[in-house]
Amino acid sequence: MPPDTSFPAAWPFDNSYARLPDRFYARLAPTPVRAPKLIKINIPLARQLGLDPDVLASPAGVDMLAGNSLAPGSEPIALAYAGHQFGNFVPQLGDGRAVLLGEIVDRGGVRRDIQLKGSGPTPFSRRGDGRAALGPVLREYIVSEAMAALGIPTTRSLAAVITGEGVVREEILPGAVLTRVASSHIRVGTFQFFAARGDTEALKLLADHVIARHYPDAGSYRGLFEAVIARQAELVAKWLLVGFVHGVMNTDNVSIAGETIDYGPCAFMDAYNPETVFSSIDQYGRYAYGKQPEIAAWNLARFGETLLPLMSDDKDIAIAEANESLATFSGRFARALLTGMRRKLGLFTEQDGDAALAQELLKILADNGTDYTLAFRRLSDGTARGLFEESAAFDSWNAKWLARIAQEPQDDGTRRAAMQAVNPAYIPRNHKVEAALAAAIQDDNYAPFEELLAVLTKPFEERPQYAAYAEPPSGDEQRNYRTYCGT
Repeated sequence: MPPDTSFPAAWPFDNSYARLPDRFYARLAPTPVRAPKLIKINIPLARQLGLDPDVLASPAGVDMLAGNSLAPGSEPIALAYAGHQFGNFVPQLGDGRAVLLGEIVDRGGVRRDIQLKGSGPTPFSRRGDGRAALGPVLREYIVSEAMAALGIPTTRSLAAVITGEGVVREEILPGAVLTRVASSHIRVGTFQFFAARGDTEALKLLADHVIARHYPDAGSYRGLFEAVIARQAELVAKWLLVGFVHGVMNTDNVSIAGETIDYGPCAFMDAYNPETVFSSIDQYGRYAYGKQPEIAAWNLARFGETLLPLMSDDKDIAIAEANESLATFSGRFARALLTGMRRKLGLFTEQDGDAALAQELLKILADNGTDYTLAFRRLSDGTARGLFEESAAFDSWNAKWLARIAQEPQDDGTRRAAMQAVNPAYIPRNHKVEAALAAAIQDDNYAPFEELLAVLTKPFEERPQYAAYAEPPSGDEQRNYRTYCGT
């Protein structure tokens, strides 16, 4: 597919990954669709990228967002990678339903990938149709933009279009294409792809590319490993602090850039329970809420294995250095989590008993089946007690917390504002997400989707007209929630 030279505005592409050797990807254009129609343009993100949202929403722009034409400068490629899926290694996965159009340096000087997801089959499709259904596209749009508003590193959603074609899953569903923006789409599985083939030359090229793009101060391949460890520790701590469950933390879903990527069977926890699992395919709870730090460390160990040939010619030395670096993960994660918990509890200083204070509250939440998000939000205004069926344990804890915050120098108003700035009033409540998806899929009604986005892009700002979006699920049907990967 040649570029559309009639496209009304050039995209400032600078495609560094496409300059790597051909074995890193497959060159191919998106597969055109029958009748593309725009669902949504992320106007602030478009402007951040230096793109004109009006041009994107034009017929020529929608054709490009659907994969029916290419903007000048695009060099579409599907990336090769491997991965451990639920602990089992698959030596070739790759972009089976996505095409990287190219890279743009945004207005802040940050390089961003622009990818079409659901753009048709590729050499990595493994007999799949390469398409995406409308529901998973809207889910990723909603949740990724909510995560960005919560201050959590994430891929972003630039646009969504409906294709005018059906996709076959358990039933025929409307098809859609998501335009995804990421710091890069390089994964732990990308390194595993070349390590599995003994291709040390490609590993070195890839590592050098990642250092230049993401970690220019790394200084060495061990430094690269430690930088990725640090970002993953911070990222997973932030997930836990808002009750996020990724759902499928396979190594091919771990971004080297430290962003949340691949929103498949993800969801947000309502009642606090470390064993919370939403994914229908996670039958043994491998990726449960409370296991995410453990799995992150496991995935990082797999990343470290791929770097061993680069770290030292002496394998024993390389293993010792990698293990020494990997051992820093638990401490980094624990510090990041405790720092975040202090902020959620309105603590500005550090004391030795803070971790125990936080853990005691979490146990009380678990014992009472209390809503995680509401509990922390209502702590700030003194109304949390009503959330607990057995209030005696909470009363005991609350007395300790009040004694602890009495030792802080800040006044109550300052503390309340600080707590409300980190404890969201609104998260993507699973039942609200499902209602928005159902309206779009069944009735071609995008008003609930738009309203939900309006709520979630200002998650800390409590607005009375949106009070229903803060409410936890009611009834077994809403509580016994399951998510599906959408492929």
